[in-house]
Amino acid sequence: MIKNLLVAVFLFGAIAAAQPEPTAVAIRNAKIVTVSGAVINKGAVVVRGGLIESVGENVTPPADAMVIEGEGLTVYPGLIDALSTWGIPAPANGGGGAAPPEPRAWGPEDRPQTTSWIKAADIIQPNDRRFEAAQAAGFTTAAVFPTRGIFGGQGSLVNVAGQKSADMVLVPSLGQYIAMHTSPFGAGFPSALMGVISYVRQIYLDADHYMAVRAAYDRDPRGMKHPEYDRALEGVIESKRILLPANRWVEIERMVRFGEELKQPTILYGMREAYDPRSIDHLKGKNTPVLVSLKWPDAPRDADPDDVDSLRVLEDRAKAPTAPAVLKQAGIQFAFYSDGIEQARDLTRAVKKAIDNGLSRDAAVRALTLSPAEIYGVADRLGSIEKGKIANLVVTRGELFDDRTKVEMVFIDGVKHTPAPPPAGRGGIATENRK
Repeated sequence: MIKNLLVAVFLFGAIAAAQPEPTAVAIRNAKIVTVSGAVINKGAVVVRGGLIESVGENVTPPADAMVIEGEGLTVYPGLIDALSTWGIPAPANGGGGAAPPEPRAWGPEDRPQTTSWIKAADIIQPNDRRFEAAQAAGFTTAAVFPTRGIFGGQGSLVNVAGQKSADMVLVPSLGQYIAMHTSPFGAGFPSALMGVISYVRQIYLDADHYMAVRAAYDRDPRGMKHPEYDRALEGVIESKRILLPANRWVEIERMVRFGEELKQPTILYGMREAYDPRSIDHLKGKNTPVLVSLKWPDAPRDADPDDVDSLRVLEDRAKAPTAPAVLKQAGIQFAFYSDGIEQARDLTRAVKKAIDNGLSRDAAVRALTLSPAEIYGVADRLGSIEKGKIANLVVTRGELFDDRTKVEMVFIDGVKHTPAPPPAGRGGIATENRK
């Protein structure tokens, strides 16, 4: 009897071993929002080897595919956060607060507040809980940037899931994040906005000279002292584009001109006053894409009731959510970014606010999928549901950005992830990973 039992166990194991795990996944009978083309009201998407193998109305799931019945489901391209700090560690001072002060800078030669050589790809932390919240909101990808200082560092395009950073990085260097931070009073150069602008200008003049000297040395090094290595300038030179801050219309005008002066491909971020006709006038015809913050201006919760807000502050609160619709109408390329919003419900509500203020739902989806992919030059691999692209997808029950819509699953590099609801009484979001 024992012998027969052992034989049965052996045969069962042999049968199980002979049935390999599915090498493909197919979602069939689902609504498919391709973004780059027409909506497929009832079709199938097949994913294999981390890529989209096929998509269409008449696609038949292959025999080796795990089939997901998509009746009542909608498949979108995975959402892309166009400017994020997800996965970037806090300043290493042990307390999570402000970083220790830098040595006093007397001029641009001291390279104040500059870490241009740092790449997000090299410091990303895969276990950051914000990645799980991002998945729950339908995000699969983010343009992640170090943001401390004036030249914060180089952003990287990453997927929001992976056992190690090497699994997550899609593009190591997207561009250089630049902020207009001034030094505290008495802390040295630059202590004013014009000082910051002068410093950024000087960095690019130095970079031009650095490249010219290096090129001359490479052509004929004999009799010439070797150029000194400068990692700050190396980081600037390596960057494909720059990101400059601009919220008020006057800042938009200033930063558009500054990008032209620096002769760098430029992206503006912020855009709180993009609703202003003067902002649109300065952006039209400039081929300067913009990133719109989803953190709409709002009254602080602990505001003194006796304080009276200025008319401009009140106008910003009322009109900032109309900016995406105004940009769309003007034909200016834009994408959304999270700007520190971490919870899935808050991200969804922020996008819904733009829709409630005139932006079409299709345009909102595009601003979180194909538009950021185009802005960063990766539309050949992300941002829409097309054959051969990376299999980053979000599957919902209901339309994206509706209050009752549920994100059923996301696919990141073809791997299925099922977001779980927050635990009772807590705001965190757990994620169950399934292949």
